[in-house]
Amino acid sequence: MRRNLFFLLLLLAAGCVTTPPPGNLPRVVNSFPADALMIQRAVLTVHGRQFTLNGYLALSRTGGKRLIVTENFGSVLADVLVKPDGDVYVMRSSRMFRPEWIRRYVAADLNCIFGSVPDAHCPGRLPNPAHFVIARREYTLDLQIVETKTGLQPPEMFDETERGSP
Repeated sequence: MRRNLFFLLLLLAAGCVTTPPPGNLPRVVNSFPADALMIQRAVLTVHGRQFTLNGYLALSRTGGKRLIVTENFGSVLADVLVKPDGDVYVMRSSRMFRPEWIRRYVAADLNCIFGSVPDAHCPGRLPNPAHFVIARREYTLDLQIVETKTGLQPPEMFDETERGSP
C-alpha cells in the first residue's frame, strides 16, 4: 500500500513539471520601414489545432498599423487598425476572431512585433529578422514576412470611420 502511494505521489509530482516560459521577443528596432505594405504567412496553433493564415499589414508613419488577416481562400477573419497613440479599432471580425479576441490578442501581437514601444509581455523568439514566434499560454503564432513593399499607403486605410471592405 505504501509503495503504491509513493508511486502515485511520484507520478503526480512529475506531472506538475512544466517547461520554462519563453523569453520576451527581442525588439527589432528600426528594422521595418515606417511606410510599407507587408505580406505575411502564419500558422496559429490553438489547443493543438493549426490554422494557416495570410496577413496584409499596412504601416504608416502618421496613420498607424492596419492588419487584415485572411484565410487561405481570401475570407477576412480579422481587420484591425492600431493608431499611433495606441487606440485599437476593430474594423471587421469573424466567427473565428471575435472583437474581444482581436483587441486582446491580435492587437497585442501586432504591437509586440511591429510596435515602437517595447511591451513588457511579448513571450516569444526571433528565429530570423523576418520570422517571429509568439508563444502565449492560449496559443502559438508562427509568423513570417514573405514580402515588403515600401512606400506611402493610402490614407483611407488608416481612417477608423471607414468600416467597409478592405
